[in-house]
Amino acid sequence: MTLLLLRRFISTIYCIFEIAFSKLTYWTTGACKGTNSFVAGDKLDQNKDQNPTIPTSVNYHFTRKCNYRCGFCFHTAKTSFVLPLEEAKTGLKLLKESGMEKINFSGGEPFLHNKGEFVGKLVQYCKQDLQLPSVSIVSNGSMIKEEWFQKYGIYLDILAISCDSFDEATNQLIGRTQGRKSHLDNLFKICSWCKEYKVALKINSVINIFNYDEDMTQQINLINPVRWKVFQCLLIDGENAGETALREAERFVISDQQFQEFLDRHSSVSCLVPESNEKMRNSYLILDEYMRFLDCREGRKDPSKSILDVGVKEAIRFSGFDEKMFLKRGGKYVWSKADMKLEW
Repeated sequence: MTLLLLRRFISTIYCIFEIAFSKLTYWTTGACKGTNSFVAGDKLDQNKDQNPTIPTSVNYHFTRKCNYRCGFCFHTAKTSFVLPLEEAKTGLKLLKESGMEKINFSGGEPFLHNKGEFVGKLVQYCKQDLQLPSVSIVSNGSMIKEEWFQKYGIYLDILAISCDSFDEATNQLIGRTQGRKSHLDNLFKICSWCKEYKVALKINSVINIFNYDEDMTQQINLINPVRWKVFQCLLIDGENAGETALREAERFVISDQQFQEFLDRHSSVSCLVPESNEKMRNSYLILDEYMRFLDCREGRKDPSKSILDVGVKEAIRFSGFDEKMFLKRGGKYVWSKADMKLEW
């Protein structure tokens, strides 16, 4: 706790000096060029204050650790840090007070930390205490037990399971596996639990060089998820590309044409929601393990200050969030299971 308070104190002092230096830079730059950049900077800040970004839908990657080794992973285990539960709850409350309607917990693998109890308690808090319309999780499915559904399923609106192929050999090639465990066996088991415990099921697939020519129509129709998110493999510097990255995803990348071929092959699947690199990059509000917004506009993840240190309104200014693209990609949808009218 002492280290956490010290981190907050240092971050706050740094933020004060950074803002002061920024204003000084505006003033001196304007003086050199014969313009009043200080005033221009103030007007820009005023415009941002008048039209602040509302964190309607937030993706909180509270852990980076994972038991899989997917070769294209774009949020890798660069740290093992996880906020204490009460600190995480404080941040979630701040987000709710700023207008958050949907929270999605992701990783890493969310069920790895404390065997799923940590994410379970966050799910319960967000639905029961914060009364958010939508609470969801993205998982690889390998660590989920039926007991978790029995305890926390009532509080969860959507569970998204990552599945890139319905061929076990392809999953092995991608790294979507742990040892000899069957990823597909886990998937179908979770499908039945979602139906039994009334949790809407979603499937996430990353389309890459090893699966872009696969036809998944039959299996997706059989599973019948509420949404099938289909992502084009994306490179992020420092995560799955570049010298400091823990993954080398270049060999997984496909062209826009190859991605379109996959979409055309599955055009009959009504629940398919495609996301190209263009749609993905800036259309998500992403919080990392320190509750910092991550700006991906430059092809890497540039963190803001933590919302625990400077608040949501200040931190979100550095998120790089493109709200128009968020709406264009279908980011706003019927996301509360109470409104889905599903036949369980």
